[in-house]
Amino acid sequence: GTRLWETHLRPILIERLPGTLGSQAVRQHISSTLSSLSTGWTVELDSFLSPTPRGQVTFSNIIATLDPGAPRRLLLTCHYDSKVLPLDPRVPESVFLGASDSAVPCAMILELASTLDTQLKGLNQQVPFPVLSINLFPGTEFYIYLSVYHTAKLRHHCSLPQKGKSTAGVTLLLGIEIQTHYHKTTSPRLMEFCLMKYFQSSIYFFFHTNSGVHVLHVIATPFPLFWYTLDDTEENMHRPTVENLTKVLAVFLAEYLGF
Repeated sequence: GTRLWETHLRPILIERLPGTLGSQAVRQHISSTLSSLSTGWTVELDSFLSPTPRGQVTFSNIIATLDPGAPRRLLLTCHYDSKVLPLDPRVPESVFLGASDSAVPCAMILELASTLDTQLKGLNQQVPFPVLSINLFPGTEFYIYLSVYHTAKLRHHCSLPQKGKSTAGVTLLLGIEIQTHYHKTTSPRLMEFCLMKYFQSSIYFFFHTNSGVHVLHVIATPFPLFWYTLDDTEENMHRPTVENLTKVLAVFLAEYLGF
């Protein structure tokens, strides 16, 4: 739990608008964290210019892959940049940190990669199980909808072979936006081993296929009151929920990837 908050999250909790030094610092933190693991992540950037109300802005996708030639993969995603909010004249020095949207999900992904480091290293060459890839996208609301588009670019960017109908061999795209309740089939097993803390929340799993890629979007419902406000800070995160969901996702990854 401590590593998630202190090591992974704190460097992300800054203003990180696309194309700014804050975004660059967070991108470096994420890339260096993944590169430092023993699993053997190949970490690359896919950068592009796009028009915005602030003019032309450089956006950069962080693409981390294990065994780029693997025919099947699970893509774990969220966005790492923060949203532009109007200045509040009452607190002109305040900036939008976007803890739930989506600094904490980024930290959760880094925690998952760190926690499963040894298992992922041993799994790297196994078939027929899919391998894990991590994509952290710039921007906010649109990231989950552009994720399938970016998986198509992966075929060329990372030399991924095309298998069946799945775009670039991606069999499941799992997008994490904000923290939610745990799945009924996983939580009792974790409770049995005293690995989960009690909490109450609700859940929304959005599951569909697009271009042959299954998409599982994990997002809370209803949205929290601090959604898209300056109050989206670490202090307003419910730590037991964040830590419990991270454990649930670790179990899901272990079972899906065939540990």
